[in-house]
Amino acid sequence: MKFENEYIDERDLSRLIKRALSSIRNDRFKGQGVPFIKVGRSVRYSYSDAIAFMEQRKIKTDPI
Repeated sequence: MKFENEYIDERDLSRLIKRALSSIRNDRFKGQGVPFIKVGRSVRYSYSDAIAFMEQRKIKTDPI
């Protein structure tokens, strides 16, 4: 997938962040998760927002 400056649908987002489609939909309903854009009935996510969402959840560990 090469989406760097594009918008992706919820199925592509699901594959990208490795989460179930139902979880993405539930997060959207609750106002959580990756920011989205809605045009009519279509929901789209910015690729860069999806990557930022993942980076915000990165857990840093101390070296042993």
